[in-house]
Amino acid sequence: MTTSSATPPPSVLFVCVHNAGRSQMGAAFLTHLAGDRVEVRSAGSAPADAVNPAVVAAMAEVGIDVSAETPKVLTVEAVRSSDVVITMGCGDACPVFPGKRYLDWQLDDPAGQGVDAVRPIREEIERRVRGLLAELGIAA
Repeated sequence: MTTSSATPPPSVLFVCVHNAGRSQMGAAFLTHLAGDRVEVRSAGSAPADAVNPAVVAAMAEVGIDVSAETPKVLTVEAVRSSDVVITMGCGDACPVFPGKRYLDWQLDDPAGQGVDAVRPIREEIERRVRGLLAELGIAA
């Protein structure tokens, strides 16, 4: 009898303050590009009520629908169960655990911005997500 020793996919958690913009875009791009080859989560230290409408519009322009996403609160469990934690301006609100890989992506906050201001942030997040996939050895 053979047993499957399939390695579970790497898990990535995107964190920003409101989980309404940057972290939603990061999670959406990673899900879009990697499918089920990466487990993707996003959360915020002080989640908003809804995803930023300008972010929804900007992502729709590249064929990714985030209109049904809802901001989620950051939990210790979400961090503990992730291999890579990408912070986007959550500062010290993100718990740190040994053995986790932490990346801090300094990006402009799209809160209160129109879609024109969100586009360059979206492009930079996509570039960084593609770089992360390359580091993880996963083809986009």
